Amino acid sequence: MTQKDIDRIDRKIMDLLQQDARVTNQALADRVALSPSACLRRVRDLEDRGFIKAYRAQIAVDKIQNVLIVMAQVSFERHTLSDFGSFDDCIAGLPEIVESCRVSGLYDYMLRAVVDDMQEWKRVMLILLNGGYGVEKIVSHFLMDEMKSFSGYQLIKEPARDAKKPARVREASEPAIEHAPQITAR
Repeated sequence: MTQKDIDRIDRKIMDLLQQDARVTNQALADRVALSPSACLRRVRDLEDRGFIKAYRAQIAVDKIQNVLIVMAQVSFERHTLSDFGSFDDCIAGLPEIVESCRVSGLYDYMLRAVVDDMQEWKRVMLILLNGGYGVEKIVSHFLMDEMKSFSGYQLIKEPARDAKKPARVREASEPAIEHAPQITAR
């Protein structure tokens, strides 16, 4: 599938669904200037072709229960497809790991984990370190505040904002944090 497989209306439909997946088909059709049947046909086609993967609610888990959200950088001793495949299988079986990305650069994976406490994170780290996957080290970062959550991909290019304007001004009561603590497991 390439960019040529979708047109401006498809992009607009996907952009609007990213903003509100609960929008009615009638409202969506009105916003993209299609009939409801033509709009639904396009949405179903985008789903069938894999452009739209799923619909989810974004839950504020920290408002439901006390959790520790960990962003972990994982480095491997060797870079073999079999190690990566085994690690991917392990990650898929750990419900505490809610996001996993293989990346380039100084480390090989970036993980997002949601655990009840530090003891649970240590248990997960031991599984990853001692599982025979070739993990060399894990550097853990603990989420303090989420300044900008993932809200979807930019599908429609908009004019650039003035780069001189600050996106968010820190309130006087908020302390400036220069360095967050890191924990490295070997």
